[in-house]
Amino acid sequence: MPPITEARVRELLAGVVDPHNSASLGEGSTIRAVGVDGDKVAVEIALGYPARGWRDGFAVRIKALLEADPEIAQATVSVTSRIATHAVQDKLTPLPGVKNIIAVASGKGGVGKSTVAVNLALALAAEGASVGVLDADIYGPSQPRMLGIEGRPESPDGKSIIPMANHGVQVMSIGFLVGEDTPMVWRGPMVTQALTQLLHSTRWHDLDYLVVDMPPGTGDIQLTLTQRVPVAGAVIVTTPQDIALLDAQKGLKAFEKVQVPVLGIIENMATHVCSNCGHEEHVFGEGGGALMAERYGVPLLGSLPLDIRIREQADSGNPTVSAMPESDLALRYREIARKAAAMLALQAERDMTGVPNIRVVND
Repeated sequence: MPPITEARVRELLAGVVDPHNSASLGEGSTIRAVGVDGDKVAVEIALGYPARGWRDGFAVRIKALLEADPEIAQATVSVTSRIATHAVQDKLTPLPGVKNIIAVASGKGGVGKSTVAVNLALALAAEGASVGVLDADIYGPSQPRMLGIEGRPESPDGKSIIPMANHGVQVMSIGFLVGEDTPMVWRGPMVTQALTQLLHSTRWHDLDYLVVDMPPGTGDIQLTLTQRVPVAGAVIVTTPQDIALLDAQKGLKAFEKVQVPVLGIIENMATHVCSNCGHEEHVFGEGGGALMAERYGVPLLGSLPLDIRIREQADSGNPTVSAMPESDLALRYREIARKAAAMLALQAERDMTGVPNIRVVND
């Protein structure tokens, strides 16, 4: 029997498809190293996204695949994550301390976008990333309440602001600077100026991802933000309802016009789960998110139920991913987070010549 070769090992690995972004391990630089010693091989795989809750199982799968080859007696497989900085819109400058900005948007209000955004951020953190949240909904800031944060942020020099923090994520919101019952009676230009200042004045610390909870709609404020904020990718939140899908499609097209890649669609309130008997039914229609994803050629990142626990936990300042980390709901959010980050990993990396832009996560 001929000895195993590195080329043969790479050929076997190229047949493995990452379920989070449908990319072969043979694409890009995912295979970091291959070592061969007789009939023993060692492989190092580096995913471009955080995957703490999935990497070990993936390594077991790859090990079994390699050892199924009659020429390989033993395979040692290491799977880590290397989070790079990805390209943004032309002529925009990256934020200090932030590798990638992910905008979470919807075409209309009332689809649970802010709840999805906060749980997406917590899920990315649970998978091993360093994460921040920017509450960009100036008129209705909700992240301070959802993340259970009170008080005002510190400003050591009167110009910059130290972000608040809870549940392992850094947070900034206009809600920290005004009272909950204070209405923001501002016109569009004032809102965009305030938000831009909030974004650039915050001292974000070594973030892999900054999740921006965008204001609902597709008007002047949203357009200005996408032109001024260096966004690496966007996620669209919708419900299966026809009217919500119509507005979500507008939001998707708006990001396309400003050259921000849409990483995928999250279908929220896809089903209702009865808190008494556990029966699940499609209250707002069925399959709308999947049809929209197919129509526009973007992935459906996942579907989430209309579950009273999600609302109760967000209202209490302890969102689902943090409150019930081992629950089916939290695992759904974590899978969605991995898929969104994996789709971002397929985008071109930003030219950061001379500047380190990769963090290795192997905890």
